[in-house]
Amino acid sequence: MTADLMIGTDLAAEMVAKAAERARALQERYGVQPCLATVLVGDDPASATYVRMKQNRSKKAGIASRSVVLPATTTTGELVAEITKLSGDPAVHGILLQHPVPAQIDERAAFEAIDPAKDVDGVTMRSFAAMAFNDTNDTNDTNDTNDTNDPGFRSATPGGIMRLLAAYDVPLEGAHAVVIGRSPILGKPAGMLLLASNATVTYAHSRTRDLPELVRTADVVIAAVGKANFVRGDWLKPGAVVVDAGYNEGNVGDVHFAEAAEVARLITPVPGGVGPMTIALLLEQTVDAAEAQLSQGMS
Repeated sequence: MTADLMIGTDLAAEMVAKAAERARALQERYGVQPCLATVLVGDDPASATYVRMKQNRSKKAGIASRSVVLPATTTTGELVAEITKLSGDPAVHGILLQHPVPAQIDERAAFEAIDPAKDVDGVTMRSFAAMAFNDTNDTNDTNDTNDTNDPGFRSATPGGIMRLLAAYDVPLEGAHAVVIGRSPILGKPAGMLLLASNATVTYAHSRTRDLPELVRTADVVIAAVGKANFVRGDWLKPGAVVVDAGYNEGNVGDVHFAEAAEVARLITPVPGGVGPMTIALLLEQTVDAAEAQLSQGMS
């Protein structure tokens, strides 16, 4: 293997520790513990595991958890009603809807029921607009203008990727970044954040013509297509930076790791790369949301 690993575990632990310090400060100042509400529809084992993991990490970060579990037969209207209730509850500072939801539910309608001030997973249209207009509340981003009174949140995985790239001093200004995937909460916002860092961004997907040739032009590759081992080593430019945002059965990412590691300069492992950063940013943004809501409530 020639590539160095971009490991998210230690950086994520630092982020969670700092979030815990801020959560304690909020509790001392306001007598209120930041609270993240998780909403799970159905009994998918993987989704239930993810929710438990996030709740456990929340506890370590000094963040209270509220769990809402709904049956798999839940309708869009019923889910929207539950999320609307959480949005209006001043004791809840952040809301996470575990996705994907069952097929009968309009996922976008459910996401849009989240109060943008509590959208700590960055899934609403308001948060996407904030990323597109470089108006998120990430104080760690020197490019962030944050010049409105109602900034949005970064989508958790793309935001975590950007923090990981920064930690490994990956130069983005003028670089060609290819994002493989067009999910509204992963691929699309990842491209917006890269663009805000002055990268030249190309969106691609599984139906892109001549995809391997396109990927070979990339200095930075973000793989978020949801197909195991989709990106092969001979697709890559020697020395490219490869971020694997996929997670498939058997701890396999969207990049063929063994092949890519022989060509890339930096690469994220699966697991231990992007995953820990996603959860860490979610918790950090929950504390951000609590700070904003509590300070407004006291003003």
